[in-house]
Amino acid sequence: MNAPAYPPPRGLLAGKTVVVTAAAGTGIGYAVARRAAEEGARLLISDIHERRLGEAAERLAAETGHTPLTCLCDVTVEEQVQSLHAAALAGLGHVDVLINNAGLGGEVPVVDMTDAQWSRVLDVTLTSVFRMTRAFLPAMQARGSGVIVNNASVLGWRAQKGQAHYAAAKAGVMAFTRCSALEAADHGVRINAVAPSIAMHPFLAKVTSDELLGQLAAREAFGRPAEVWEVANVMIFLASDLASYLTGEVISVSSQRA
Repeated sequence: MNAPAYPPPRGLLAGKTVVVTAAAGTGIGYAVARRAAEEGARLLISDIHERRLGEAAERLAAETGHTPLTCLCDVTVEEQVQSLHAAALAGLGHVDVLINNAGLGGEVPVVDMTDAQWSRVLDVTLTSVFRMTRAFLPAMQARGSGVIVNNASVLGWRAQKGQAHYAAAKAGVMAFTRCSALEAADHGVRINAVAPSIAMHPFLAKVTSDELLGQLAAREAFGRPAEVWEVANVMIFLASDLASYLTGEVISVSSQRA
C-alpha cells in the first residue's frame, strides 16, 4: 500500500514558538520541524552537526518560506543544553513547544555490549530528554502553559534482538514522560510522547540491512514503513491545542500486527 498524499497545513501551530532537537538530516526531526513551520510556528532547530544544521535551515526556508533560528547543541552536555535554552528565549521570547527528538541506536548483542556502548545510547536517547525537560520546563511552568513532545519507540514495549540498550532507553523515555507529565500538569503544561515503529529515511537505509528493513516492513499492517512526516503529523497534533486533554500519554505511530 502506498503512502497517502502529503497533508496541507491547517494552522495548528499558528502563533506558537517551537524548539526541535536533532532536526538536521532527513529523519523525523527535520520532518517535524518542517511540519511545525508549515503549521505556522516560529521555529528554532538544533543539532550537533553544524554543516547539516545549516543545510536543514536552508531547506526549511526553501520549502516553507520560513527561516528558522538555529543553535548547535550536544544534548549530552549540560552547558550546551542551557545555552540552547538561553538562545531559544533570546530568539523566540518564550517557548510554547519543545520537541525532544535526539536519539542514538545501534545493533549489538548484550553479551558483546560494552559499558561505553550502553552508556552512550542511554545518554543520548534517555538522559538528554531529562536534561532538556529540566532546562525548558521551569519557564513553561512559570507561564502556566507549554507542551513537550518526546520521541520514544515501539521498542519500549516490544523486543528485538541486538537492541537492549536502545529499547531500555526508549522504555525509559516512556516512563519519564508519564512521571514528568504528572508534575507538569499542576502548572498547566502537557508532556506526551510518540512511539514510532519504522519510519523510512535515507540514513536508516544506510545503517540497516535490506533484509532487516524488509522484515520490519512485513510486520506492518500497511505493508510499508511510515513516512517520516506521518510520525511528525502525530507530534504536531500532540503539540497543538487539539490535544489539550492529553498528558502522560505515549501514542503508538505504528501499524504493527498484534
